[in-house]
Amino acid sequence: MAKIGFIGTGIMGKPMAQNLQKAGHTLFFSEHFDKAPADLLGDNGIALANPKEVAQEAEFIIVMVPDTPQVDDVLFRKDGVAEGVGAGKVVIDMSSISPTATKTFAEKIKATGAAYLDAPVSGGEVGAKAATLSIMVGGCPNAFERALPLFQAMGKNITRVGANGDGQTAKVANQIIVALNIQAVAEALLFAAKNGADPAKVREALMGGFAGSKILEVHGERMIKGTFDPGFRISLHQKDLNLALSGARELGLNLPNTANAQQVFSTCAALGGSNWDHSGLIKGLEHMSNFSIREE
Repeated sequence: MAKIGFIGTGIMGKPMAQNLQKAGHTLFFSEHFDKAPADLLGDNGIALANPKEVAQEAEFIIVMVPDTPQVDDVLFRKDGVAEGVGAGKVVIDMSSISPTATKTFAEKIKATGAAYLDAPVSGGEVGAKAATLSIMVGGCPNAFERALPLFQAMGKNITRVGANGDGQTAKVANQIIVALNIQAVAEALLFAAKNGADPAKVREALMGGFAGSKILEVHGERMIKGTFDPGFRISLHQKDLNLALSGARELGLNLPNTANAQQVFSTCAALGGSNWDHSGLIKGLEHMSNFSIREE
């Protein structure tokens, strides 16, 4: 059983930490930003003052925070992770952040003698709770093999994609696919409802065909019921698509449908929906069409 530092116990991080505890691991939590959740503390959950103390106590240090600046802060602040790590330790960033920044962070951590893995996840709150996350990993094979039992306690589809930064690149690609699928489902249900068909029955019919998908199953139901509590917040998906679009500019690529999905998310944000679940993208389309698929 491993000693694991876990920094970031939000919507995704908390159930991930709980699954590590269920697997028998001891977790250390930093209280430099917020108090650790009380139900994570006890015989296998210990609160410490800052990331440095967490890194000193733990063999593996997992970071699960919202964005690149927060990862930078946790790792390299005064009393940050970098001040507490050294040879034999593994830093694992499971946040979804910039692939370019990830490569820089990895080199700085490896200069301390520690290993570094970027290991963003997909599967949302449902997958985090069920320990069925897809985990995309960048980093050296030896560190990956050492961390694999931890990943197996949190997820099912675990892939070492390549070197540092490649895990984050895979996650950005994932978020492009998810956003465009959400938009496709939203447009299809909007089209069906405007034509007078029952969108719930249309969804049911489509589930058995080639259009069937996890997005249609889970997010399509949310769209029909109007249940837009996150989940995965629109603001976070906007952040991920910003990574995609800025990366595309650096690479000289045109991602027109990604840009369009980002514009619809921006419409939702303008309507006050930054904290809606990303299935709430349909509300942006409904606003532009002056028509709702639900009785509202």
